[in-house]
Amino acid sequence: MTQEQTKQRIDKLKKVINHHRYLYHVLDKQEISDSAIDSLKKELFDLEQKYPKFITPDSPTQRVEGSVQDGFEKAKHTQPMLSFNDAFSQEDIFDWEERFKKLLSSAETKQLGYFCEHKIDGLAVSLVYKKGVLIRGATRGDGKIGEDVTVNLKTIESIPLRLEKNIDCEVRGEVFMTKKAFNDLNKQRVKKDLSVYANPRNTAAGTIRQLDSQVTADRNLSFLAWQLLGRATQEQEYRELKDLGFKPVEGKHCKTLEQVFEHYREIMKKREKLPYHIDGIVVGVNNNKIFEKLGTVGKAPRGSVAFKFPLMESQTIVEDIKVQVGRTGAVTPVAILKPVRVGGVTITRATLHNEDEIKRLGIKVGDTVIVGRAGDVIPQVVKVLKEMRDGKEKAFHMPKKCPDCSTDLIKKQGEVVWRCPNHNCQVRKRKGLYHFVSRGAFNIDGLGPKIIDQLLKQNIITTPADIFELKQGDLIPLERFAEKSAENLVQAIDGAKDITLGRFIFALGIRGVGEETGIDLANYFLNIENISQATKEQLLDIQDIGPETAENIYEFFQNEKNKKEVSHLIKAGIKIQKPVPPPSPQAQKLKSKTFVLTGSMESLTRDEVKEKIRALGGDISSSVSKNIDFVVAGANPGSKLTKAEKLNIKILKEKDFLKMLN
Repeated sequence: MTQEQTKQRIDKLKKVINHHRYLYHVLDKQEISDSAIDSLKKELFDLEQKYPKFITPDSPTQRVEGSVQDGFEKAKHTQPMLSFNDAFSQEDIFDWEERFKKLLSSAETKQLGYFCEHKIDGLAVSLVYKKGVLIRGATRGDGKIGEDVTVNLKTIESIPLRLEKNIDCEVRGEVFMTKKAFNDLNKQRVKKDLSVYANPRNTAAGTIRQLDSQVTADRNLSFLAWQLLGRATQEQEYRELKDLGFKPVEGKHCKTLEQVFEHYREIMKKREKLPYHIDGIVVGVNNNKIFEKLGTVGKAPRGSVAFKFPLMESQTIVEDIKVQVGRTGAVTPVAILKPVRVGGVTITRATLHNEDEIKRLGIKVGDTVIVGRAGDVIPQVVKVLKEMRDGKEKAFHMPKKCPDCSTDLIKKQGEVVWRCPNHNCQVRKRKGLYHFVSRGAFNIDGLGPKIIDQLLKQNIITTPADIFELKQGDLIPLERFAEKSAENLVQAIDGAKDITLGRFIFALGIRGVGEETGIDLANYFLNIENISQATKEQLLDIQDIGPETAENIYEFFQNEKNKKEVSHLIKAGIKIQKPVPPPSPQAQKLKSKTFVLTGSMESLTRDEVKEKIRALGGDISSSVSKNIDFVVAGANPGSKLTKAEKLNIKILKEKDFLKMLN
């Protein structure tokens, strides 16, 4: 970007950030996620660091968010209550250290050490004590003047009204709602037919600002302290806070940045098990004399930084929109993105699903967008920031022909997806082979898309059955293959010949037939011959198979080419295992119970979880609805957990789920 373009980008970022931060901090409302706001702020901060002359006093990076609310007395802070700049990577932390070290002497640099604390997603408050008695409690407000909410803060039992020592002091910390308190509150609201609250942070903030302190008392808020003004080190503050009767935010002294990174990784692993939400750790210079010397820059102290966990949402720019053809012929538009880190990985593409979704989003090439990712979910565009447009954006139109084989695309009545109807389309065939060897199908270790592409390019394979005819001599000439690796792949292919009927059906790639439907077909018809001869009416007798899926299955097995392909697979040595008989009624402890899985578990893989549920008579669903009995939530759960909480569905953590199994 030119300097003029950079200035325009900075101006737009400031306007958008100020709008959303006003909603978030002043009105306790939220239109985009915290991650998205953090991402916008990070881009603004980086641009301002690159072009300092564009930094203005009204920039969101130069002041503390918030303002004084009507209805409360004003409370002036003895020292400004600052917030932090954000870091999202080790490189950002190294840059932060490098910047402030320039202001220190060599002797001071040798004294450096760091104190790390949980960054709780709550509301910062200041507590002033006179001779050990609480005389005032205030919110952060604009950093210099906050709101006097002493009466409400006194209802929080974790805030001592009298200290263990009769001293004058000021303590700062975080008011928040635990996960349990938040869920219990929403359950009560559901029973009263009231709308549920969106997140604990906004709920805690709104609760502290209640003019009726009884409402605050009923909300079961908590408090953790993170600062005691006037001490030599942050580590000393941590110890003295305990002696005074506070529970401090969990902290740790780290001598080096390497120890900081190790601590960061440990906290990230156990964050889901904590009773409250955190979005990272605060890293600060431990020596307060050095900390004070470093001073502030804009709204933030130079000596501290918020080391955030990987964002699950971030903003970036749509550089292009292209279409890709899937194994069923579905033509899907994909946004080509300016590379951005989301959930700890770099994202360059995001699915746009279909033409209707593009219209719903109103997305154009050149737009600034928010990209979301939860767990292992494919990244997708969450929102278009239309206010960031400069008039150079270009509209996208779906193509009329397949980008690979030039066949006219079709869209059946009632459907939203355009499809390539050509079964001989090379892209469709290639994607079909990817699916055939995937984890839920034949699961051939070592046979991925790159190797399949090579085999197709050399005309070594053309159909799935050809895979099982491969010999070492066919593989050794290929790139990156040696005698041993070729031998290993041939052995993996041979080992994959034994397969369950459900996985075999799934591997065939019938449109609308996923892993669960494959298992249902296997348990109902018992062998591939019965399935291939089934009528539409018989297929509709199976629960969860609707008219469209029944039509797809029926048409697949009526097609002569598909019949020959199944026959060739059997001749190539595929041995289809008979379905395991259903467990006895006594063993079906999960019968009629339906589960949804979200996040990852430590002791079991997702496939193992599914197998255990099915073995006990339970069912698996891929989506949350009021008909679901349990949601099993592992680490880094996605939006399914949020939806389950709103529907008041029972949530099982890993240990709860394992207890149920045993």
